[in-house]
Formats: sequence, C-alpha cells, structure tokens
Amino acid sequence: MTPKRRRLTIVFLGLLMLGSATALVLTAFEDNLVFFYSPTELETKNIGPDRRIRIGGLVEEESVGKQADGVTNTFRVTDLTKSVPVAFKGALPDLFREGQGIIAEGRFVKGVFQASEVLAKHDETYMPREVADALKKSGQWKGQGTE
Repeated sequence: MTPKRRRLTIVFLGLLMLGSATALVLTAFEDNLVFFYSPTELETKNIGPDRRIRIGGLVEEESVGKQADGVTNTFRVTDLTKSVPVAFKGALPDLFREGQGIIAEGRFVKGVFQASEVLAKHDETYMPREVADALKKSGQWKGQGTE
C-alpha cells in the first residue's frame, strides 16, 4: 500500500468514526427532547401516550382541586382559548395559584395530562417565556414582558 493510499484510508476511517459518533449523539438527544405546547397547539398535534411533553399556560380560575386520595391535585391549564385537564401527585410549588403561569411536564393518559413536575413562576412579574409566547400567539396576552 502506498503512503498516499494509507493516508486516504486513515482519513476515510476517521470521517466514518466521526459520522458514527455524531449519529449516536443525535439519537441520544432525540430520546431526551421534551417539547413545549400550549393547550391550543395540542389540538393539532398527534401526541402518543408514551411521549413526554411540556404544556404551559395559566392555571384556570376555579379549577384547582384535590382527588379523594388526598395526594393528587387537579387543575386546568389554559391559554385563554383552550384548556387541558392536569393531574399531579405531590405537593404543588408554593407560588402555584389560579391565574398564574405554569409549565407542567408529563404525559397524556386517557385525555388527562399526568404531570410529573409542575413549575410555577418565581415572582409577580415573571411569566415563563414559552407561556408568554403562546398567549401572545393566541392574541390573549394582557401582561408585561417576560423575565
């Protein structure tokens, strides 16, 4: 084998290894991606029950309650156009209340969003960027800026 052919072989193998590593990294990222949707966007998306997503919006007025087990909190998340029922087992954040912006992460089970995590705003002027953008997109935004 000539030195030129040996160099070409080494370069080719190096590019092949780099391409394989890139494919593995992208595949790993795909499994960990969690997409954000507003309640209105959920109507147009076909999301399977095994897919983890984030939903965001405002906690609908007079929708917060507890189930009979005493542990599961129920409420509705709205973007002021559509709303989604949410169930969350555990303690809600201290700043969680009706009319405030939240983001919930979890899965849909039989038409109800089963949240594994609920994130609430951290002060009276903050609205999560995704929630604010979704409210602006729906034409229902009546707040100040984000962050």
